[in-house]
Amino acid sequence: MIEMTYAVSAGEIAGGVAGWATDLMDRLGAPGAGLAIALENLFPPLPSEVILPLAGFTAAQGDMNLAAAMACTTAGSVVGALVLYWVGVLVGRDRMRALVTRLPLVKLDDLDRTEAWFARHGAKAVFFGRMVPIFRSLISVPAGLERMRMRTFLLYTTLGSALWNTAFITAGYVLGDNWRTVERYLGIYSKAVLALFVLAVAAFAAVRVVRSRRHGKGRPGGHRARRRERAGGRDYERDRTS
Repeated sequence: MIEMTYAVSAGEIAGGVAGWATDLMDRLGAPGAGLAIALENLFPPLPSEVILPLAGFTAAQGDMNLAAAMACTTAGSVVGALVLYWVGVLVGRDRMRALVTRLPLVKLDDLDRTEAWFARHGAKAVFFGRMVPIFRSLISVPAGLERMRMRTFLLYTTLGSALWNTAFITAGYVLGDNWRTVERYLGIYSKAVLALFVLAVAAFAAVRVVRSRRHGKGRPGGHRARRRERAGGRDYERDRTS
């Protein structure tokens, strides 16, 4: 049993995400690891840096087939990504444009540039995004918003997920009792990505605030530009639905 094996490894787990994942794998085997990863895609705070190396460690102890762990976690990644893809489809481009017009410091031009970029590089974004914490999940939403071809989405999601999952399951398998080393280093990577994201958002906001103040001072009635843009977004949405 996984629980007994894990106790032998020094009894480090006493609940938490690792305890929950251990229980799933104990009850369901490799499909339990796949379910945990599917939920991790839908709820990014669940850390794959715990689940994947733990699955590898479990396989190393003979309580789970290694190939089955890789296959089931990849299938779980794809299922979670598909749910978020359809969230993007249901939200739709028109609702997104209407939402952007209500956001401070964000313009429809920003959305247009993002859509143009995604149209050119969407496949690469999905593939590499599957190997970046936080964006592993979020990248599926713009794919749905832009109605990326399902075949393309599934292909690059599966490839990116398979590489990510295989790397860290294999690491947990090789390290055995020291599988937490993977969690530690991958946790540093995740925090670095989050820090860069926060810094990028803060820099974007700061630049926009400065530019907005400059334009407001140098152009009479500049404060009305935002209202016109919002009105334009509402007109666009109304024309699309009529």
